[in-house]
Amino acid sequence: MSSASPLDALRAAQRPGPATPVRPHMLVAGATGPLGNEVLNRVVGGQKYALVQVLARERYTEGLRGMQLLPQAGDDPAQWPLQIAEVGLIMFEPPRPFYQRERALWTPQPEQLKAVAQWMRSCGVKTLAVVLPHDMGSLPQSIRQGLANVDEQRVAALGFERLILVRSAREPAKRRLGNFLQRTAGMLLSALSYMVAQSDRPVRAMHVARLVEAALLQAPEGIHVASPERVWRAAQKDGLHAELQDWLKARHGS
Repeated sequence: MSSASPLDALRAAQRPGPATPVRPHMLVAGATGPLGNEVLNRVVGGQKYALVQVLARERYTEGLRGMQLLPQAGDDPAQWPLQIAEVGLIMFEPPRPFYQRERALWTPQPEQLKAVAQWMRSCGVKTLAVVLPHDMGSLPQSIRQGLANVDEQRVAALGFERLILVRSAREPAKRRLGNFLQRTAGMLLSALSYMVAQSDRPVRAMHVARLVEAALLQAPEGIHVASPERVWRAAQKDGLHAELQDWLKARHGS
C-alpha cells in the first residue's frame, strides 16, 4: 500500500476547504419589554448573525456575546450615522421601568416606523421584520393580512427584498376611570373583551419570538404579513412548522 509523499500532503493542506457561510449583521430597534427581550435572546443566542447591533439612548455594559449597543444622538433617524447590516428588526413595546438595560435602549414610536425603516434601508438592510402590536379585537378583518396604513405602504415601497410584518395582539392598556359614567363604560368594555375570539387573544412573548426568528431565516423574497390568527395558531403545540409552511412556502409558489 503506497503512502502519500510529503509534497502531496503539503498540496492537500493548501487546498481551500469548504466555504464558510458569511453570517449577516442585524440592526434592532426596540429590544424592550418581554417580547423584545425574548427576541433579542433568540437572535443573539442562535448565533445566526455575525453581530446584532441594538439601538440605544446611552451606553450600558452588556454581557451578551455577539451583541453591541449602538447609542444614537436624538430621535431623528435621518441624523444617525449609517451602519453596515443586511437584516433589520423593529419592535414597539415600551421598556419596563425596573430594568436598567431596557431603560438604556432606544424604542421607536409607531409614527417613526417609516423613518427608522428608511434609515435601515440606507444601511444596506435587505430583510426587514416589523412586529406591530394592537389591542386584541381592535384590528379590522380587512387589513389583517395586508398593509394596514400609509406608513406600512411607504415602508413596502422602500425596496426591501423581504418585508415581514407580524401583527401581535396585546391586552388593552388599563385606563384610570374617574366619574360614574366612565367607570360604567369601562365595565362594559371589560365585559366585551371576554367575547373576543380565542385566536385574537395575546400569546406569550416566547411564541411570537420563535415565529419572528424563523420567518427572518426562512422567508423568501416578497412581503409577508402574519395575521393575529396565524400568530396564535403558530403558538399552539406543534403549530409553528405548519404555519410557516402555509404562510411562507405557499407565497413562494411551492
